[in-house]
Amino acid sequence: MELTRRHFCGLSCSALALGATGCAVNPATGQRDFMLMSLQDERQLGAEMHPEVIKEFGGVYDDARVAQYVATIGGVLAKTTELPDQNYTFTVLDSPVVNAFALPGGYVYITRGLMALASDEAELAGVLGHELGHVVARHSAQRYSRGMIVGGVAGLLGAVTGSETVGSIVAGVGSLAFLQPFSREQELEADRLGVRYITRAGYDAGAMTSFLAKMRENSRLEAKIAGRDPDEVDARDIMSTHPRTVERVNRAMQLAGAAAGRGKLGSDTYLARIDSMIFGDSPRHGLVRGQVFVHPIERYRFEVPGGFQLKNLPDAAIAVSPARMLIQLDAAEKPYDGPMTSYIAQDWARELTLEGLRPVTVNGLAAATAEATVAVRSGTVQFGLVAIRFDAGRIYRFLGAAPRDSASTLMAALRETVFSFRPISRAEVSAVRPWQLNVVEVRSGDTVYGLARRSPFESLQQERFRVMNGLGASEPLRAGARVKLVVER
Repeated sequence: MELTRRHFCGLSCSALALGATGCAVNPATGQRDFMLMSLQDERQLGAEMHPEVIKEFGGVYDDARVAQYVATIGGVLAKTTELPDQNYTFTVLDSPVVNAFALPGGYVYITRGLMALASDEAELAGVLGHELGHVVARHSAQRYSRGMIVGGVAGLLGAVTGSETVGSIVAGVGSLAFLQPFSREQELEADRLGVRYITRAGYDAGAMTSFLAKMRENSRLEAKIAGRDPDEVDARDIMSTHPRTVERVNRAMQLAGAAAGRGKLGSDTYLARIDSMIFGDSPRHGLVRGQVFVHPIERYRFEVPGGFQLKNLPDAAIAVSPARMLIQLDAAEKPYDGPMTSYIAQDWARELTLEGLRPVTVNGLAAATAEATVAVRSGTVQFGLVAIRFDAGRIYRFLGAAPRDSASTLMAALRETVFSFRPISRAEVSAVRPWQLNVVEVRSGDTVYGLARRSPFESLQQERFRVMNGLGASEPLRAGARVKLVVER
């Protein structure tokens, strides 16, 4: 049986309640919700988590014009909410991933990857409005409070029945609920509130459905690029963390009494603001170019063998192969004065039983290598470790991992990758050019094929162009329209 707001509030006000609890009127809905967290508690929690979120997602996107633009739109929307006087913080994250989320206490985040996918101000407002809906409806506090009350009821059930199993099962449900994405009910509520806020601010509510369709098509494209089934939803994808459908958003629009086509879109203003925005990898995190990873700021490069797909994260570069082999490069957290063999054995991999530990030289750089075999639930995993002293303050580390029966193939791939690692010159740095968005006007005679060919993508050029610009599979271009291109800077 699904426990509703009424059930939880009833529990909290009964003898089953946990210590000092209470019911609070939800400002967004007017309903009574069980809350263990005050608004002040939420703000404090959000403030504590804010620096960690920024670090995890690669930092704040360094463009004052874009940051001010988003903050202005967010501020207008915030004034239409049921908590207009709360402090809100809107942050654009320097990540190419299409994502948006909110922390308790008014912290709302969107990525530049999401902004690159949106086509107008109304679509951006729809995303911000949805996240504000989660904040104002206090969904994170609800999830936390429900997890706590279920855990408390579990303890009582265990005491009454004498069964630890019953208590542990119910407690497990409560703890998982806090870690999982928002419920369907909460997502629908956030959509309904988002529609309310953007229509109050004068935007076209239909932008919420148009952008949802774009996110779905982008998710399918990303799966195709990665060699996965387009119908498969990655656990890290925004369509997984925000499990919504066009029908559900249309339902939210009906509940909010809104209809498409009745407000502004703000396409020209929006496209002018994102023109020249960095697209894809940021130079400060390094750039993936096919099989090559190059870091123009840290000034190094390496190459992975064919068959591996490179992916760039804020704190690591990861290459994976269809045969479940992985190669990762990251940097040591702190300097180490001793030899690289000692660094591996006494610092980096001190918990492992190492084999073949020995010093090596990688393109003139002092290094060391070792192997380790580790038994896990799914079998035996073979690891290869290489530490390279780049300079007095930096150590870079390659880690290879694969099932034991692929050990020889892994070690050959790891060796090829490691020995391609080298410093790059200033001339090579200057030749590394990041990608950016360019907004252009479609001229008579322009085609999707012709415009898409200007992009630096090695595959699926036309599909990427269509998804980015919200064009259907056979939809033609319209002369005079403005479209987004990805080009080298």
